[in-house]
Amino acid sequence: MKDIVFCSNNCFVLYSAAVQAKHSENKESVPSLPQSPMKERPPKAFHQYSNNISTLDVHCLPQLQEKVSPPSSPPIMFPPAFEAAKVEAKPDELKVTVKLKPRLKAIHSSLDDCRPPSKKWKGMKWKKWSIQIVIPKGSFKPPCEEEIDEFLKKLGTTLKPDPVPKDYRKCCFCHEEGDGLTDGPARLLNLDLDLWVHLNCALWSTEVYETQAGALINVELALRRGLQMKCMFCHKMGATSGCHRLRCTNIYHFTCAIKAQCMFFKDKTMLCPMHKPKGTHEQELSYFAVFRRVYVQRDEVRQIASIVQRGERDHTFRVGSLIFHAVGQLLPQQMQAFHSSKALFPVGYEASRLYWSMRYANRRCRYLCSIEEKDGLPLFVIKVVEQGHEDLILTDTTPK
Repeated sequence: MKDIVFCSNNCFVLYSAAVQAKHSENKESVPSLPQSPMKERPPKAFHQYSNNISTLDVHCLPQLQEKVSPPSSPPIMFPPAFEAAKVEAKPDELKVTVKLKPRLKAIHSSLDDCRPPSKKWKGMKWKKWSIQIVIPKGSFKPPCEEEIDEFLKKLGTTLKPDPVPKDYRKCCFCHEEGDGLTDGPARLLNLDLDLWVHLNCALWSTEVYETQAGALINVELALRRGLQMKCMFCHKMGATSGCHRLRCTNIYHFTCAIKAQCMFFKDKTMLCPMHKPKGTHEQELSYFAVFRRVYVQRDEVRQIASIVQRGERDHTFRVGSLIFHAVGQLLPQQMQAFHSSKALFPVGYEASRLYWSMRYANRRCRYLCSIEEKDGLPLFVIKVVEQGHEDLILTDTTPK
């Protein structure tokens, strides 16, 4: 046996001598047995010691049998990191793939389950959640913008302004309704009473040219010629943009020339697809927006006269903020009193104007101006129409 040293009250005792004496006494009383060729391994023994040095003794305790521990509960198997829970999707539905990453989690008893999780295990108790949406290649079609707008309208989750009234004005050259794109036909210009033309449709006509002031000349001449010319692309009348190649008779609407991939140049010339050069050209024009002041040169006196001469007017004549309603009339006996050296005052004249309010500095209101007759002389009446207030009527014998 090995020497064992005990320490008690700062005293050291060598235990091996006492043990050897006791073993020698036992050997004398028990007859010796023949020694086996193989050495027997000394059995495991549990010893009990006393810290009191005066009564130090060693007692050999019986060898205890090891208790067989009950079978442990089967370990919880976590899915490996590369496996994913997949949800089978029909071809018409979305396929959703959910990936779960394993986490380290200790097994708690029923008493520990009710305890709140401690923050120090935050890195081991959380698992990452990632969703991957896969759109199958089958017959699934994503909803268009109109279907989404209709669905949101049914839910009532969006607020939209009232729809703008449709513009029924039609270009007399290309026959398209409303203003065009800025990099295209552009805005509509007034040519005559209820007669409109797109800016670029008139500008790119063969006869039309532009002055330094921005006036377009010969637009009416191009219109009369276009009524007899058929477009090579859409086969409709009104084409005025012709190919500038000598002896080429191809003619297009401006919008049809863009669709047919004609080539436009900076010197206001155009070549059809049959005669345009291959590749790009230095003088080629690819942007058609016009931001300068451009208008159609016309005879305004003749235009106003045509409006006045019509008996039943179905059109609105407007100049800036002034809206013309009725021209009125003068009888022969009124001619002497209802005119001046600069103007005529016909009875029944009526017009309205949107102008700044007399009550509020930052608002506008409507002023209805008319001419009446009183005691053989003209009476000028202004009726102020403003929301939230009663109509105010102002009268005087002079227009000022």
